[in-house]
Amino acid sequence: MNNLQTATWTLKSEGRADLHLSRAPRVMGVVNLTPDSFSDGGLLATPEAAIEHGLKLIEDGAELLDLGAESTRPGGGVYGEGSRELTVEEELDRLMPVLEPLRRRCPETWISVDTRKGGVAKAALEAGADMINDVGGLSDPELIAAVAEAGCPVVVMHSRGKLATMQRDVAYDDVIGEVLAELEGMVSRGVEGGIPRERMIIDPGIGFGKLAAHNLALIGGCDRLVSSGLPVLLGASRKSFIAELSPSDPGRRLGGSLAAVAWGAQHGVAILRVHDVWETAQFLRVWSGIHSVADVG
Repeated sequence: MNNLQTATWTLKSEGRADLHLSRAPRVMGVVNLTPDSFSDGGLLATPEAAIEHGLKLIEDGAELLDLGAESTRPGGGVYGEGSRELTVEEELDRLMPVLEPLRRRCPETWISVDTRKGGVAKAALEAGADMINDVGGLSDPELIAAVAEAGCPVVVMHSRGKLATMQRDVAYDDVIGEVLAELEGMVSRGVEGGIPRERMIIDPGIGFGKLAAHNLALIGGCDRLVSSGLPVLLGASRKSFIAELSPSDPGRRLGGSLAAVAWGAQHGVAILRVHDVWETAQFLRVWSGIHSVADVG
């Protein structure tokens, strides 16, 4: 028998068909609306380009889209300067011209909005977003309140420190144990604020306050993350730890990204957040096909 995911979860959001997470993971396609993202910043310079990109990702096999209007590129140490924080108004000015048309044109696709701000989360959910991807780990009480009021799922991502400096003086004694404990604290904060535990998804935050060795350990320890009982989102696509093992620009990290996809799929990850949707979806179809035959055998 293989170790493909056997636990099941169901994501619910008002007005959208339930999204069942079981066995093979779901593919979440990245739509960056920023000029300074580490991987593809500036490529989607107009709302029209971003909308077409989102539609293409759905055609390629994405079952969820993740729209991000503020770069969260971490900085510190050898990683250089982190990204600049936007105001709520600046973030919404980038987000809304893409979110609203995509919602109209893709009524059945789950749309996630990547934000740390309660004001952005509230406006996005009112405009039709189905879930929030919070790289701030539920640190904003207004975001918690917006998610609780909407009754939608939320991704709770782990990070340490401020974006501008989080890659400086990084240290863990037991990275998996510490990340799990800190995520549990974030989840508890959400529960206290009115978000049911069953509406939360955890993300170990690959690249956020971690060095390459920590990222590899967290990916390798996916089964321990899954043992928390919550669905796990893995976002390792094109990240810099790949280049530390195989020097490459972000656009040439597909092989390393798929290695992380393979390990995550094997060890119970529920959602894979990726840039290369078509290649990832094809990989998972073949991967699942091989495992189904191996199971029968």
